[in-house]
Amino acid sequence: MYPLDASRRSFFRLGSGALGLAASLGALPSRAAEGRKSDLTPAQALAKLKQGHVDFLADKPTLQTTRDHDRRLAIARSQVPFAVLVGCSDSRVSPELLFNTGLGELFIVRNAGNTIDTVAMGSIQYAVQVLGVPLILVLGHERCGAVEAAVSVVEKNTVYPGSIGQMIEPIIPAVLKARALGGRAGEDLLDGAVRENVRRTVERLRTAESTLIDPIRAGRLQVVGARYDLDDGKVDFFDEA
Repeated sequence: MYPLDASRRSFFRLGSGALGLAASLGALPSRAAEGRKSDLTPAQALAKLKQGHVDFLADKPTLQTTRDHDRRLAIARSQVPFAVLVGCSDSRVSPELLFNTGLGELFIVRNAGNTIDTVAMGSIQYAVQVLGVPLILVLGHERCGAVEAAVSVVEKNTVYPGSIGQMIEPIIPAVLKARALGGRAGEDLLDGAVRENVRRTVERLRTAESTLIDPIRAGRLQVVGARYDLDDGKVDFFDEA
């Protein structure tokens, strides 16, 4: 047998390393699935979020046990979130604070305009399929900048530079729907578009993917829409069907 030259030895080393990495990644979901999952029903998870929000409005402090050193160590090797929260990146809309939750309780997917792209959808599916999360909350908010930009595109033919225009494209149908339903220019149209944007995302999650449809039909998953009011601090849960 002829000795392997340096390039072939490097190839085989890289190949075996890649196979090892692929095997490890392939094993991750099965190992994670063996871990503990939330024992809350969708209704209980939603009630927990709502009670947390009531506590937030009342300035009731979170139990320190959900954020302290012992809690951090307790969840270091596995997570058991009870809800996925699809929210906006806006700095004023912090999910853990709005719902008075602690470390390891919410699986959060955030971007400007709380829309769903491939990465966001994959993250949500992971939370549902692997972590067993029973609730998805899509949270829009008052005077959302991304939605306002989409309104400006529709109303003024505004063109945004770079990736901003692509980012707000999925929101434009919500603006058109809000306008068709009678939304006037200004904050009236903006707020209608915020709600329609949430409704569209909720509907997509309820109907677009079998990985979500099946647990919904089985009663293991609920998808809910809501809007956060920046002025009074209240969350309106308006799409719970």
